[in-house]
Amino acid sequence: MSTPTSSPFPDRMELRGEGLVLRDWTEADAAAMPGLFDHPDIAHWTPMVSPFDEAAARARLERGRRLRAEGTTVLLAITDDGGAPLGEVMLRRAPEGTELGYAVGPAHRGRGLAARAVRVMAAYAFEQLGVRQVILELEAENAASVAVATAAGFSPLDVPLIEGEEKGRPYALQTWGLASPS
Repeated sequence: MSTPTSSPFPDRMELRGEGLVLRDWTEADAAAMPGLFDHPDIAHWTPMVSPFDEAAARARLERGRRLRAEGTTVLLAITDDGGAPLGEVMLRRAPEGTELGYAVGPAHRGRGLAARAVRVMAAYAFEQLGVRQVILELEAENAASVAVATAAGFSPLDVPLIEGEEKGRPYALQTWGLASPS
C-alpha cells in the first residue's frame, strides 16, 4: 500500500468522463457553495459544517488546498462542463484505504451525478495512483448513498462497522469497496 506522500497530487486537476468535468474549486465558487452544501441532508449525513455559509465555503477551499499540498486529499467540484459547480467529489488517501466521498447540491440530485463522479474519481485512483481498491464509508440508513454506491458498482465489504459520533449524533458506517478492473 502506498503512503500518502509517495505520489503527491498535482497542483491542478481536471478529470473528464461520464459526461462530467471534475475540476478544482476556485475562489469564484465560494458564493455558490452554500447553495450546494447548506442543506439538512448534508448536515445530517456528512461531516461538513452546518450552517454552511460563505465563511464555511472559504474555510473549505483553504482546507482543500492544505490537504492536497499534504498529499492526502483532493476535493473537486462536480460540473457538467467545467462551469458552475453542482457538488463535490473527494478522494482521501489514508492507511485504511483510498476513500471516496461526495455531496451533490439538492437542486442537482436525481441525475446520477454522484455515481458518475465516483466512477470517474475511482478510475483516476486506479489508473494514476495505482490503487487496487477504493472504498466508500456510509450509513446503511442513508438510502441515497446506498443507491449511489450500488449504481457506482460498489458492494459492502465484510469488515467491522466504523462507529463514532459527529455533531452530537452517533453513527455506524459500513465500508463498501470497488476493486480495480486490472
